[in-house]
Order: sequence, then structure tokens, then C-alpha cells
Amino acid sequence: MTVALDRPATAAVKPVRRRRSSVAGLVPYLQATPLALILGAFLLLPILMIAVVSFWDYDFAAMYPDVLTTNYADTLGSWVTWKTYLNTLKYAAIVWALTLFIGFWVAYFLAFHVRTTAMQMVLFLVCTVPFLTSNIIRMISWIPVLGRNGLVNSTLVEIGLIPKPIEWLLYSEFAVVLAMVHLYTLFMVTPIFNTLMRIDKSLIEAARDAGASGWQVLWNVIIPLAKPGMAIGTIFVVTLVMADFSTVQVMSGGQSASVALMMKNQMSLLQYPAAAANAVVLLVLVLLMVAGILRIVDIRKEL
Repeated sequence: MTVALDRPATAAVKPVRRRRSSVAGLVPYLQATPLALILGAFLLLPILMIAVVSFWDYDFAAMYPDVLTTNYADTLGSWVTWKTYLNTLKYAAIVWALTLFIGFWVAYFLAFHVRTTAMQMVLFLVCTVPFLTSNIIRMISWIPVLGRNGLVNSTLVEIGLIPKPIEWLLYSEFAVVLAMVHLYTLFMVTPIFNTLMRIDKSLIEAARDAGASGWQVLWNVIIPLAKPGMAIGTIFVVTLVMADFSTVQVMSGGQSASVALMMKNQMSLLQYPAAAANAVVLLVLVLLMVAGILRIVDIRKEL
């Protein structure tokens, strides 16, 4: 008789538990809803609008809603466009290599040669001081340094190393690369420094106890463990360089071109559908590059 009375009570508890578990399962979705709405409104919707506009027709006065592939045909069928994309990829590759080399050694010094955490933070904050000013100001500050009568040329002429000022220091590809390295190196230092600080020091001590030299420890222990930070820094630097037009325009003196600068010129001529088509192609290219990086290096530990 007692068992018969207990069974209905147990059956009544089960639906309550199921309702509670179903409500608990909805909590993560409710928590993610605000962020999803923000990303949808300010990221996905603008990208969707750009993709739609890239199929429109246009003339010198207005845009006309349509579904045409002319803009993509003009973009991908022009040798000028291909040359501009190759030039942009060249900038990205050179700047990436230089920022990776400089950023790794700066992060390595901060992580392993500065003993106290307080001094590490102080030196890291010193690296961030230039970011208190605008990118444009930091970029333009190179002009009086690299100009024909600038600090570098004046010093070299006065000490007799060169007979006349060097012309290619400013308004050249060298100036573009130098300014980009100056602007974006910190984006490589930060993730690498964060990764190096997470390395267990006992691993390094174990490698040294096993007879490994300093270079062997660096190559076989530190660099493999620093790959996630390098990958994140690479994503930052490459995407920033691919989207940079002001540095290319100012530091090259209009003698070089990039995809972003080409889109900026198209928009100044009210050729918005053509610029949108270029933007979609550039976005696909950058996403493929990022996907390739993520296939090589797993960065989930750093996120």
C-alpha cells in the first residue's frame, strides 16, 4: 500500500524536473541573445548590405538596384586590380615578417629577461604610450625624419657618409613598410607576450637540465608554445595592413596603391557598387587567409 502511494508522488516530481532542466537549457541562449543582436545589427547586417550593393548598377549620378555581375567581372578581369591585390599582399607579407621578428623578441625580453612582474607591466605600458595618439599623427611624424632635408638625411650628410640626400627614404615603398611596422608591431607583441607569460617555467628548466642549449630551448620549447600568440598577432597585423589606405597614400606620395586605397578612390568618385564588389573580394581573401592560419595553429587556448 505504501509503495502504491509513493509512485504517484515520484511521477509528479519528474515533470517538474524536466521543466526545470528545459528552463536551465534556455539560460545560455538568453545570455547570448544581446551579443547576437549587437553583432547582427552592427556586423552582419552591414556586410549583407555591402554584398547586396555590389550587384547594383550605377552611373556618374546614382545607383540603381539590380542583380548584375558586371562589377565583379570588372574587378576580377582587370590586370590593374590583380596588380593592386598583389601589391597589397606584398605589403602584408613584408610587414608581417618584420612585426613577427621584432614583436617576438620584444615579448621574449619582457617575459624572460625582466625579472619582476611590476617592471614587466611598466615596460609593456611604455610600449603602448604611442597609442595614446592618433595613427595619422604617428604616421606623419615620419615625414620630417625621412624627408630630403629631414633628420636622417641631414645627419648622414653632415657626418660625410653620403654626398647628397637619399631620395627613397620618403614617398616610397620603404616609407610605407616602415610606417606600417611602426603602427602595427604592438599588435604582434601583445598576444605573443600573453602566450609567453603562460609558459610553465619548469618546462624550460627541464630542457636545460636535459642538456639543451639556449637556442635549442628557444626552438624546441618556447617557439612551439608561442605559436598561438603568433597566430593571433598574424591575424591582427594582416587584416590591418590589408585594410590600410591612409598609410599607403601618404607615405608613398601617391606612387603606390593598395586595395583599400582603390576602394577609397572609387567611393570618392561615387562608384559605390564597384567599391562594394572590391570589398567583398577583399573580405573573402582575408577570411581565406585567416582560415588558413587557424588550420595551421589552434588558438582556442588563447581565447
